[in-house]
Amino acid sequence: MRPRNKVRAHSVSSETECALAERVRPAALASEASGQRGDSEVRAHSASEDARERAGDTRPEPGSSARAAARSLPVAGRRTLAEELRVALADDIVRGLIAPGAGLEETELARRFGVSRTPVREAVRQLAASGLIELRAHRGAVVARPSDERLVGMFEAMAELEALCAGLAAERMTPAERAGLEAVHEALRALVHGGDPQRYHEVNEAFHGAIYAGARNGYLAEMTHATRARVQPFRRAQFRNLGRLAKSHLEHERVVRAILRGDREGAAQAMRVHIMTVGEEYEAYAEAL
Repeated sequence: MRPRNKVRAHSVSSETECALAERVRPAALASEASGQRGDSEVRAHSASEDARERAGDTRPEPGSSARAAARSLPVAGRRTLAEELRVALADDIVRGLIAPGAGLEETELARRFGVSRTPVREAVRQLAASGLIELRAHRGAVVARPSDERLVGMFEAMAELEALCAGLAAERMTPAERAGLEAVHEALRALVHGGDPQRYHEVNEAFHGAIYAGARNGYLAEMTHATRARVQPFRRAQFRNLGRLAKSHLEHERVVRAILRGDREGAAQAMRVHIMTVGEEYEAYAEAL
């Protein structure tokens, strides 16, 4: 990785405050609206199925299996307020809108976003766990300064851990787990066509989680989850790159095919390449800022 652009600001700018507040404060309304949309979609789908049955058409509706898989996964937009704050702050730290070394004072953040200190405190705790901020005595929370070398090391570690998970999953996944992995993969395909990067990111977590579970090694899964959480904001940024959703799904396709045929080495190598590509995509995103 080459050094990223230097950041001019040394604290949260008023422009950033406004942008963050606009994204955070409607969180509850967005969650409620998402739930209402989901209920409406289910009712509409049921009505469509009833009509098809009355007409004597018993064939599965096109794309129904992928939609069913997507509905069984976590619903987008239902984050807690603390999670909304964490995502908003993490995005702007990664984008360079909040400079390394800048302080994040709980009381001030709560005042700016019109929320209590409780969700702010939880968001700060989550950011500290991911390594994006540091908690310092007498200074509180400050934005961390991850070096390019540090980020490369994190992606390398994640690539090897995930490769090990994929290789073991190729040998140990049950037929039901393999079918479940295929279902999630098809749900992601539908999201590629729909062009929904946020929902893709969420279902992508379920895809990788299915592989961790299929590896049948709890300790390995814990280490992989922990490392993945540390690089989560940087991984998420990749989906802003043009055409990245389709490329990501193609990389997943190679992993899935190898797992389904029981090819441990093939699955491990496909996953390793996928994760290192994620790191390269983040680098391209950061350099374009």
